[in-house]
Amino acid sequence: MKNRSLSGTGSIAQNLVRLSAIAAIAGLLPQLGLSQNLVTDDTVEWYTQSGDYAGTRFSHADEINADNFDELEVAWEWDGSSFGGYSGRATPTYVDGKLFTVSGPRRNVVAIDPKTGETLWSYRLPNTARWEYSMRASYGKGIAYSRIDGRGVVYISTPGFFLVALDAETGAPLERFGGQIPVEGFPETGVVDMLADLGHPYDPYEGIPLEVGYITASSPPIVVNDTIVVGNSAEQGYLQARVENVPGDILAYDRVTGDFKWKFNVIPRPGEYGHESWENDAWQYTGDVSSWAPLSADPENNIVYVPTNPPTIDYYGGFRPGDGLFGTSLIALDTETGERRWHFQTVHHDVWNYDNPAVPIQLDINVPGQGVVPSVHQVTKQGFVYSFNRMTGEPIWGMEERPVPQSNVPGEKLSPAQPFPVKPAPFEMQGLSEEDLIDYTPELRRQALEVMANYDLGPLFNPPIHDTDPDGKIAAAMCPGDGGGANINNPPVADPTTGFLYVTSRKACSWQRVIPGEEADAAIPNPTGATFALYANDRAGGRPPRLRSGLPYFKPPYSTITAYDMNTGDIAFQIPTGETPDRIRNNPALEGVNIGDTGTGNAITMVATQNLLVYSDMDHDGETALLYAIDKQSGEELGRIEVPAQSRYGMSSWMHDGHQYIILQTGAKLTAIALPAAQPGGGSH
Repeated sequence: MKNRSLSGTGSIAQNLVRLSAIAAIAGLLPQLGLSQNLVTDDTVEWYTQSGDYAGTRFSHADEINADNFDELEVAWEWDGSSFGGYSGRATPTYVDGKLFTVSGPRRNVVAIDPKTGETLWSYRLPNTARWEYSMRASYGKGIAYSRIDGRGVVYISTPGFFLVALDAETGAPLERFGGQIPVEGFPETGVVDMLADLGHPYDPYEGIPLEVGYITASSPPIVVNDTIVVGNSAEQGYLQARVENVPGDILAYDRVTGDFKWKFNVIPRPGEYGHESWENDAWQYTGDVSSWAPLSADPENNIVYVPTNPPTIDYYGGFRPGDGLFGTSLIALDTETGERRWHFQTVHHDVWNYDNPAVPIQLDINVPGQGVVPSVHQVTKQGFVYSFNRMTGEPIWGMEERPVPQSNVPGEKLSPAQPFPVKPAPFEMQGLSEEDLIDYTPELRRQALEVMANYDLGPLFNPPIHDTDPDGKIAAAMCPGDGGGANINNPPVADPTTGFLYVTSRKACSWQRVIPGEEADAAIPNPTGATFALYANDRAGGRPPRLRSGLPYFKPPYSTITAYDMNTGDIAFQIPTGETPDRIRNNPALEGVNIGDTGTGNAITMVATQNLLVYSDMDHDGETALLYAIDKQSGEELGRIEVPAQSRYGMSSWMHDGHQYIILQTGAKLTAIALPAAQPGGGSH
């Protein structure tokens, strides 16, 4: 199932430089949209949700450095509470002199003055029932941007699964894009109803009947040359107990007209590649496979990289035997045709909720013995970085299928092996054994062993147990858990000038067991599907272990930044983030014990700039938010400042009017951090 095809060559950096030069000579740059992270004397843009098409979250801005970092201050705050904003899960885009974001569960589109933080315009769609039901409504994560005949255009995917195109200058719906939606209040232009292109019966106002399934969008689309590629997301798998759902097929549209271009079936139909990986005819009725994390793209080679999540449902797959392509995979698609260039399934028959949670990051790396390799890297919840030649899909350092534990849950049939990268080394603890338990004192060790005797410990890919487990265990340890390792709210970053990749992770396990599907369903509001699964997630019974001391049961560090030199695949450094929290350092059970710096245990966010790696975390008191600057080569702390709140999603940095800004996403607010000269009255360089 690991078929790959070769098509095209080239370096992202080299190709963009070459194409930018050609475009500039021809006067075509605005139309081509190649100005990702465009650098001029006073401007560095943040062109996509992840900064650039490569997904690096890297900024060429260089005004802020180690010498002046401690002078940073709040330049302005933008408050989205009037839009109902609260999640802070949208990275603003800075392009053409404006800042664009989405805010609140209505996913209001907002244009902001980057100098003052003033709202310039806002837009939202009228109400629909399919929006009212939508999960992840406030998780819009950002916008997409392009230029048509020199005019900026903003695109978003809405919670109700509409594609909206707006004039970037005015916020008005784009003329001659899409068509009339038969719902009262919708504009005559500027909107595409994407449910129509999925091929399921639906009502424009109500959406797809819940007994069939549900689809929404939690990340922005991406515009690659003349094509808008749209990912999507389904109901959270841990909130499902029925087997039916719709697949999150990948859709593409013309960026000028909104005309439908192609659909890629994430659950292959008869005759399509991978169809045989769905046994028991499960392809006919189940779904969920979707791309809820952001996409990245190689515009020169017309490739979009799509990370996907598991099929219906989390933690039990007995009704869908087989590997289940393209669940929990990285897929490379041709942006013009939608054809599969290559794929790699990172988890076969996923029952761990190990969806690929982060944007695939592209780098051009110099690998000994291989030369310059155009690469793409998928960071995962299970603590791996999967690294491939982005043109061919070949693993850069090899891949091994290793045996993994099997399930004793009735009806479940797991894959006998899972893919393990030869390199790089994992960035997080994998599995849980007695060796991983705390041993600060003999008493704490005894307590940890006593508590853990009630749980099923095991290596990576330890499967869930069921409620009548023959050994009488409470739950199975899944380490990293679905909230540990790397996750959607703490995306990795990279430096394309050095080939370094930076991954932030937090140590956390999930404690999983399944119960009869009908019993689980009773606790789920508005369930999707019609037929109860034999088993489903027990949200209440898989309670985690607790030590009387209140200390974590595993050894530190509790949160880290791991820096990889991707030219070699080696770890350059790994450091704890922040400092040991007071609740741990002052714990009576640790009196007289020096445990060192454990890290805070928080999911922290980062941005890489020309001079620094910057991250956001809390101080040891758990109340004071700090912004840290560290050396990109060594991890040495270079500075820290107090800020109003911890950033809750991926940070960004750009340069406007000669000054560099760092944007924190702090719940309903955006907080702009800059040097004093960037203040609204400070003028430009």
